[in-house]
Amino acid sequence: MTMGIIASAADRRLLDDRHGTRAMAWVMAIMLFLTVLAAALGLATLGVAAVLDRQLAGRLTVQVVAPAESVRTREAAAALAALKRLPEVRRAVAVDPAHLAEMLRPWLGTDGADPDLPIPAMIDVDLTQASAATLARVQAVVRAAAPSARVDRQESWLGPVRSVMRMLSGMAGGLVLLMAGATAAVVILAARAGLDTHSDTIAVLHMLGSTDVQVARLFQRRIGLDTLLGGLVGMAAAIGVVLLVGVQLDALGSDLVTGLQLGVRDWVILGCLPIAFAILATLAARLAVLAALRRVL
Repeated sequence: MTMGIIASAADRRLLDDRHGTRAMAWVMAIMLFLTVLAAALGLATLGVAAVLDRQLAGRLTVQVVAPAESVRTREAAAALAALKRLPEVRRAVAVDPAHLAEMLRPWLGTDGADPDLPIPAMIDVDLTQASAATLARVQAVVRAAAPSARVDRQESWLGPVRSVMRMLSGMAGGLVLLMAGATAAVVILAARAGLDTHSDTIAVLHMLGSTDVQVARLFQRRIGLDTLLGGLVGMAAAIGVVLLVGVQLDALGSDLVTGLQLGVRDWVILGCLPIAFAILATLAARLAVLAALRRVL
């Protein structure tokens, strides 16, 4: 009974608890705030890369670039009819010239609607499978129906965007790992500082029969709770920032930005981060304290 009272009192004094504020909890709140933001960025950019993969797989754009409008119209109609007859083509839709002129307005102004301006006729194509043989067959059929046509794979010009998104996801994952390593380092320093500060208390516990494992349990329980408490505070603040950014992105109304939204799986991962960091801090504190006590004794 006496041992339990002494251990409980030692537990309350092992880490800084002045004015009811634990330094470890605030440090962990900051660490988890930055970690959750980095993880949210990585998960969001990974989602964008997945959206691009789905959108780019088997997507083609056919441009009919004949200078004369009558030739462009005739060749575009012939190319569209030929594409619709191919079993490899899931969808083939001609782009509305008015819509195309509207898209070009930021660069051409009102000249985009000028009938004398040779704007190419465009056809969006979705293939059933994105193989080299299918692409070669589609190109041959299109060229036979429209000699001035050019077939472009959307992957060729949106591929770099996908690569950048994957790179950002990798960098965010690296930041999460760095923050985990920094958290372990902070815990080890805090545990060693607690051992040095309360060495007399620990010596008394040893004289009363406490083992190194029991002393380490005091540290790991306190540090684990502080990490979990601080982590929850930091996660709440980070989620507030993520939701605010999400509202701003929704206002843009872009298909690419839509992929930045976090899914259910992403939110579950973010919610598990405080628990994971608390477990990491507990293990780091236990190992650090046991190693230090073995050296002392």
